[in-house]
Amino acid sequence: MTDKLKTEGKFTYVEAGEGPVIIVLHGLMGALSNFESTFNHFSANGYKVLIPELPLYSMPLLKTNVKNLAGFLKEFMEFKKVEKTILLGNSLGGHISLYFTKHYPEKVSALVLTGSSGLYEKAMGDSFPKRGSYEYIEKKTKGVFYDPAIGTKEMVDDVFKIVNDRNSVIRTLAIAKSAIRHNMAKDLPAMKQPTCIIWGKQDTVTPPEVADGFHELMPNSSLFWIDKCGHAAMMEKPKEFNNYLHTWLLENNI
Repeated sequence: MTDKLKTEGKFTYVEAGEGPVIIVLHGLMGALSNFESTFNHFSANGYKVLIPELPLYSMPLLKTNVKNLAGFLKEFMEFKKVEKTILLGNSLGGHISLYFTKHYPEKVSALVLTGSSGLYEKAMGDSFPKRGSYEYIEKKTKGVFYDPAIGTKEMVDDVFKIVNDRNSVIRTLAIAKSAIRHNMAKDLPAMKQPTCIIWGKQDTVTPPEVADGFHELMPNSSLFWIDKCGHAAMMEKPKEFNNYLHTWLLENNI
């Protein structure tokens, strides 16, 4: 997807399609390419899809937290003149979506959560591989998926680079601590937006009971399970993920 990247001012993003807007938010170790199948499917089927690069490693250290990442999303929406959006987030991206919805409910028409943090306090810290040998990083990266083959060498190389860069490590840990501080459990019952929860049954980062927790606390939610699938359903089982989401959007007239 790098060939589709646009950089305008402080924002780097991909964009395609026409129709109701879906803004996709990637995770802490995620990349825009993680959502390539979702991006292609929905931009070709009646939606405008935007995926911004989150400034995880470029914000001032004291501002590197969930609150300011939600502020970045608000600025991005203003820049793109988006009044209201469907927010789709994986892992940290889901957490940012929830925090944003708490503070700007009028700007969110629907939520889509997959492997989201925000409810399970270990979701961020325990999933972040500490420094170590390449073999250790490879094992941790591949362990995010039910099928280890999804964790490509390119992906392992990217994670290895991050965990061996002091600037990236400090910011990653700052975000992880911020995510734990900003537990959303008390806020979820007030979120009335239609919410689609799509979860891998074998997610070891945010286990299945986390999905059950979101479903129980969010008053207008639907929960869909994908078997033989880990923490990134949109990567590991893209067809099933897209089918569940597309059907849900149509059934809810979103």
